[in-house]
Amino acid sequence: MSTAIINISSLVTNDPSLGEGPLGLVQDAAVVIDGDRVAWIGESSKAPATDNAVDAGGRAVIPGFVDSHSHLVFAGDRTAEFNARMSGRSYSAGGIRTTVAATRAASDEALEANLLRYLTEALHQGTTTFETKSGYGLTTHDEARALRIAAAHTDEVTYLGAHIVAPEFADDPDGYVALVTGEMLDACAPHARWVDVFCEKGAFDGDQARAILEAGKRHGLVPRVHANQLGHGPGVQLAVEVGAASADHCTHLTDADVDALAQGSTVATLLPGAEFSTRAQWPDARRLLDAGVTVALSTDCNPGSSFTSSMPFCVALAVRDMGMTPDEAVWSATAGGAAALRRTDIGRLTPGARADLALLDAPSHVHLAYRPGVPLVSAVWRRGVREL
Repeated sequence: MSTAIINISSLVTNDPSLGEGPLGLVQDAAVVIDGDRVAWIGESSKAPATDNAVDAGGRAVIPGFVDSHSHLVFAGDRTAEFNARMSGRSYSAGGIRTTVAATRAASDEALEANLLRYLTEALHQGTTTFETKSGYGLTTHDEARALRIAAAHTDEVTYLGAHIVAPEFADDPDGYVALVTGEMLDACAPHARWVDVFCEKGAFDGDQARAILEAGKRHGLVPRVHANQLGHGPGVQLAVEVGAASADHCTHLTDADVDALAQGSTVATLLPGAEFSTRAQWPDARRLLDAGVTVALSTDCNPGSSFTSSMPFCVALAVRDMGMTPDEAVWSATAGGAAALRRTDIGRLTPGARADLALLDAPSHVHLAYRPGVPLVSAVWRRGVREL
């Protein structure tokens, strides 16, 4: 079954060989979908005959967003924590540990229902690929079940037993690292593609993080790192050293950190929702881009520090507060996310790529930043199927 989407005002392909500039913009365009793949891209007047046709009505089309960093397997709510932070009041109810307790107490069915709720929410905002992590169980049983639940809904599953030290090991962090790199890893690796660690003061130091990532690699998992979110530290350079696909957050960077990213293949994934929700320092995307670093944008959707599933919102924040142009932000939220997941079949609209795309209720992708907070996604195709 083939479908042509015709009369597209502006089509973002992310392939400069197909159109204008880094976004490969094609004006007055059409996309032909055959099965789950893109079959043809070109001018609307030259579109080949298909079984079905959809008239875009002079609206823009972009690749589906690739959200390469989220924490969606959780239970509970941290409204009080957010309210206190935004009201300038101290709050000491436990942070991540609050979510850990709620997640451990939740049934598999409740965790999956919560996951599906946020996946549906993200789909309505144009996200067609997402990565998600464990990290709110912190026991062998709870980490493994979180990954098992996630793996039923995405191929991009990350083992994050090293989110924080489990409460039971507060006085024995080395014992917890031994668990994360031993029994827990054995149980979790079959359900995951990636291994991640929160390399930060108060979580895991450079040596502990290296041990966790190397153990994951021995089990066939590819590293990712929560790096340099709260302050300067070894996370970014460790990510490059171990060949991580991405270093995520990258808020506090030295010149050496930027140089390491520029000279390596590790993607810098920026998560503006976290800075928005914590009133923290914004990452300097302009500095990274000017150095030649590959940058991705993601939501970091989680119940504590970035409770948003909206990639358009993150695009708008990146343009307003992180020094990105609208073109750069859209590229980073699509092709950049694909690069952070080491995927070439998504994040772009080229013949042979997966037919994941979003129709915007706007004439240009620039409206994603120009009209922040407005629900501009009017239709979504995922794997060639119209889902919205």
